[in-house]
Amino acid sequence: MKQTKFIFITGGVVSSLGKGITAASIGRLLKSHGLKVCMQKLDPYINVDPGTLCLLQHGEVFVTDDGAETDLDLGHYERFIDENLNLHCSITAGKIYLRVIEKERNGVFDGRTVQVIPHITNEIKEVIWAAAETSNADVVITEIGGTVGDYESLPFLEAIRQFRRDVGPNNVMYIHTTLVPYLKSGGEVKTKPTQHSVKELRALGINPDIIILRTEKKLPPEQKDKVALFCDVDQRSIIEVKDCKILYEVACELAKQQTDKIILEHFGIDYQEGELTEWKHLINNIKSAQGFVNVAIVGNYVELPDAYISAIESLKHASYENMVHLNLKFVNPNQVTNDNIDETFTGIQGILLIDPYGEKINPLALEIIRYAKEKGIPLFGINHGMISIIYEYCKDTNIDKYFEILDQRQLGLQKLILKSNSLVNKIYSKVEIKERYRTNVKINKELDQILEKNKLQSSGYYDESIGVVEDKDHPWLLGCHYHPELLSRPNRPHPLFVSFIKAALKK
Repeated sequence: MKQTKFIFITGGVVSSLGKGITAASIGRLLKSHGLKVCMQKLDPYINVDPGTLCLLQHGEVFVTDDGAETDLDLGHYERFIDENLNLHCSITAGKIYLRVIEKERNGVFDGRTVQVIPHITNEIKEVIWAAAETSNADVVITEIGGTVGDYESLPFLEAIRQFRRDVGPNNVMYIHTTLVPYLKSGGEVKTKPTQHSVKELRALGINPDIIILRTEKKLPPEQKDKVALFCDVDQRSIIEVKDCKILYEVACELAKQQTDKIILEHFGIDYQEGELTEWKHLINNIKSAQGFVNVAIVGNYVELPDAYISAIESLKHASYENMVHLNLKFVNPNQVTNDNIDETFTGIQGILLIDPYGEKINPLALEIIRYAKEKGIPLFGINHGMISIIYEYCKDTNIDKYFEILDQRQLGLQKLILKSNSLVNKIYSKVEIKERYRTNVKINKELDQILEKNKLQSSGYYDESIGVVEDKDHPWLLGCHYHPELLSRPNRPHPLFVSFIKAALKK
């Protein structure tokens, strides 16, 4: 039986350091060595899962094949390592405490006093093992949400401290990511915050094997030497990651500093040069792109672009495939009027209309759809965006009875059947597809006849429910009830986004 290796990634100094991108990039590097990689996010907040969190506060909810509503970092993980993750890969403190309380209520602990140590920490370790066992991975990379020093993170840090003791030091590695700020007034970078962060981590019994320094300026060698000395880490294990214009370059930056070699040596795995040819080809394509495509994302949460991060990345993937750069404009439909709609969409070649389930029909969004119809602008509606398209086309008909509000959300991978010779059928080049859903609305197939009368065709079905609609007379107007952005990869862009960008370039 193989021994899975475990990498735990923590963050210090400030939040939003890009731990998720760093973790995903390390996953990409290890996969380039032929290792099977699984990635996991442990979040310290008390919500049971991100499904009910406000998008403006937390960003998008990413959904896995098995229907888990997860942190948006899982989207980065899947896009980087090109593996489909599962419900064991996103765990919150709320889920951990709920499981322990349910066990206590069911008498699992035989009346013993339930405590953070060992009961909460044991449950955390169980979910780490579950990720390893269900994925059969060679390496599990677990990112600990929050920042070292946060009170709510302590049970997770204690659990990963114990993990090294449980499976042996040669099977566990700790990587700590910190910020090295640059002070313009003095013209120098400061490593003191990193030193204090590592001191805090070591006080909890965790000694980092690698320290990754996030910085906007190149670090002088003496500063890296200082971090190595004061944090008791080998100088070669002090890795510098500067801000990258292209997200996917981070993996190559880590490879240049032999991060993968350091990790494999620690685990006793023979090192050979990783196969990053496809990844480097992707980056070269991005750098070689010429010209621009101008796309507007229309949604109620555009104040926080992270609310649409998978859609944004999918548009980028499709733009790379079409060898152009992407210019994005974020439009809140509530700020669009008849007086400014022309100005708002001047120069826009494509409109992506997207919002989560459960939103009421916004008459201002319907005006934008009408505008796209009249001007021949390619329009792509996702989930509620598709429902809005249906309402605009059928505005003179009462169609409310064809929409069923479900008691439980439809989540995860579902099979759809596409109509032959439809636009969506030609885009996919197949009749049967599988896509991820996140909706609480079922659209009755009996709506078909009304759609046809209003020059809108339903062209894809899931379980007697309409899943795709399109306008045959428009240059490119399509809506899908599922979330194609959840399955797009930088090296394998989703065909719907590729076709949408291609149509936008013709506008």
